[in-house]
Amino acid sequence: MEALLIAPMQPLTAPKKKSAGRPLSAGICYRDVAVLETIYSCGLRVSELCGLRAEDIDWSEQIVRVRGKGKKERLVPVGEPALKAIENYWNTLKQPPAGQLPVFFAETKKPAPLQPVQLARRLKQFLVIAGLDPGLTPHKLRHSYATHLLDAGADLRSVQELLGHAHLVTTQVYTHVTTERLKKAYDAAHPRA
Repeated sequence: MEALLIAPMQPLTAPKKKSAGRPLSAGICYRDVAVLETIYSCGLRVSELCGLRAEDIDWSEQIVRVRGKGKKERLVPVGEPALKAIENYWNTLKQPPAGQLPVFFAETKKPAPLQPVQLARRLKQFLVIAGLDPGLTPHKLRHSYATHLLDAGADLRSVQELLGHAHLVTTQVYTHVTTERLKKAYDAAHPRA
């Protein structure tokens, strides 16, 4: 995750090369860092992230209102690194979004929200930069979020609420990964394993 979260800034720090495409603006790089930080910090689905509006962020309480599947709303904590990344991104804009405007804008001439297909395309590039499997999907960031919470001791019911799952059985998928890690730790550390 750490390598992936810094990958969007690589075009700004890497030596300039001639390429066939247009150069990326600093604003896009900052946006992409904020996108990845927010997905990972909040465990959002891509559609939820793309649907975020400026008014959904409560900066003082560090909470984000998320509109999930079935038009269900939930409040999710957002970490300081994600908020700082959003602030850095908004500082690159002529005017920071407010009210109903999207948190993340697409690379278009007219202001439009970032679309899931654009995000998936950009993520593939970052996975390559980070030396990770480019076949991973944006949804894997959500999996990482849930797995890391469970590994750190969060209870399954809380993770269910944070993810916006209607049924606990949907969240239990993440316990398999955690159980495998526990078995490996046990095998490596227990004298009678």
